[in-house]
Amino acid sequence: MEPPKPSLRLLRQLSDRHVLGVLFEEPELTRAQIATRAGLSKPTVGESVRRLTEAGVVRDTGDRTGGRGRAGTILALTPDLGVALAVGIAPDGVLAEVVDVHGRVVSRATEGLALPTTPDRLEALLPAVVARAAAGAAGAVRVAVVSAADPVDRATGALVHLPDAPFLVGELSPVALLAPLVDGEVVVDNDVNWAARAELAATHDPGSGADEAADGVAYLYLDRGLGCAVVADGVVLRGVGGLAGEVAHVVTTGPDGRASAFIEVFAALGLREPGSTAVDTAAVLRLLELAAAPGGDPGAERAVDALVVAVCGVLAALVAFTDPAAVVLGGAWGSDPTFLARVGQRFGRMPRHVPLRPPAVLEQPSLAGARQEALRRLRERVVTGSAAG
Repeated sequence: MEPPKPSLRLLRQLSDRHVLGVLFEEPELTRAQIATRAGLSKPTVGESVRRLTEAGVVRDTGDRTGGRGRAGTILALTPDLGVALAVGIAPDGVLAEVVDVHGRVVSRATEGLALPTTPDRLEALLPAVVARAAAGAAGAVRVAVVSAADPVDRATGALVHLPDAPFLVGELSPVALLAPLVDGEVVVDNDVNWAARAELAATHDPGSGADEAADGVAYLYLDRGLGCAVVADGVVLRGVGGLAGEVAHVVTTGPDGRASAFIEVFAALGLREPGSTAVDTAAVLRLLELAAAPGGDPGAERAVDALVVAVCGVLAALVAFTDPAAVVLGGAWGSDPTFLARVGQRFGRMPRHVPLRPPAVLEQPSLAGARQEALRRLRERVVTGSAAG
């Protein structure tokens, strides 16, 4: 029995999706150029452009190509398709970026924070920063994607306070705060989860035969805060409540050789910021520098060795329970080459180990992941809106 043939409506929708995909990447093209890039015939593109124009998604710019041969009409997306927001709520402040359908950051606003902060402070700050960013862009905000340096309740998108969390003391609902500013959905997830998504997007190579997204990867983030994201079958595992990857209280080996919660290792080594449970990143980096200097520093060596042992204990737990193809060590001191090499040496001698590597995305990886998702959702809204029209 022959498989059913796709309907004419489905074929038209697929053609429209291909045409829009090309115009998302290149803002102004002729019909002939779209046909070449989309791999469609010129008549098919012509019909698709007609439908998309009637739907108010594509427009004739009024410009024509010059040079030899027949002049072509320059086509572009209409300017009122809206924008997306990528928002980062981090220990150092709130950052909001406005992204258009072409992936360009058209506006940005930021405001600093001091640790620890409170829900009252963020309830006033978050909408204000987002409103400033949105005011600098043309078009309605269709979707907002938020990256938060705190656990995120999977069902509600609210930030959840856990014991020893160094950032937000209390709970906060970004969805409720931003809903009045967005005419679509507000999506919230933990910052390390977004960083892992950005990492997979940056390293995915369809022709390589190896795909960490499919095989599984653990992203261990070591900075002022401690976090982990586990990806299996291309999906970030969030857990029933969204708390998967919260490694601060994973039991590992402490500086005295006894079992200790991971977060307590830093207290025992005097590596917390004053008045906070946040890791003193600058102090850790100084220790690494002293330990790597010619002749070394015995005290620094001992402290770094203790950190290496503690991190390897966490890695052993990750590998035992998630069986990843690789582990990415991110964060300001987690990705430090000296530290990564020391961890790799010790971890490689353990009964179960996997390759370790530094992250490919170093510049604001969590915001990069949120930005990618905001753009994807904005474009999908344009595509589905044109089909409905």
